[in-house]
Amino acid sequence: MKNKMRIGILGSGLMGSKLGKIFARAGHTVVFSYSHSEQKLEQLAREAGKNAFAGTPAGAVRDADALLLAVHWSRIEDVLKQAGDLSGKIIISCSLPMNAKDTELAIAHTKSGAEELAKKVKKADVVAAFNTVPRKCCLAYLKISAKKIGRVSCTAATTAKRKKLQQN
Repeated sequence: MKNKMRIGILGSGLMGSKLGKIFARAGHTVVFSYSHSEQKLEQLAREAGKNAFAGTPAGAVRDADALLLAVHWSRIEDVLKQAGDLSGKIIISCSLPMNAKDTELAIAHTKSGAEELAKKVKKADVVAAFNTVPRKCCLAYLKISAKKIGRVSCTAATTAKRKKLQQN
């Protein structure tokens, strides 16, 4: 792979684990971090393949070309504290600014969660992505060889799945 990246995953729940596996299987180096269980991080790294590792948030940030922030909004402060200095980093956030019960927006009534996050990490670049991508889309993509597609694209996965269904 020509443009191989090192991607730190801050949050290894549903989105962090699925996207991290996709990135690793596409040839990028991935460091999974921020889980209640170190064993879960190690299992994710094994499942993702030779390009994936388990680590701490600070370790995931170190030398990362990009970071995926994939934690519940209520955990943002904690993960940022554990991550350390984010100066110059690109943070791709799929964290929706939901309240602790996931019943309504905690913020973002007039500004986005990414705008609020950017205020917390002033020396980093923040982008919101994957926050409306259905989980099923990412799961479908894992079943398709990343080598054949060559890039991460849930749209491509959905299109490929649709074509396969039409052929049957």
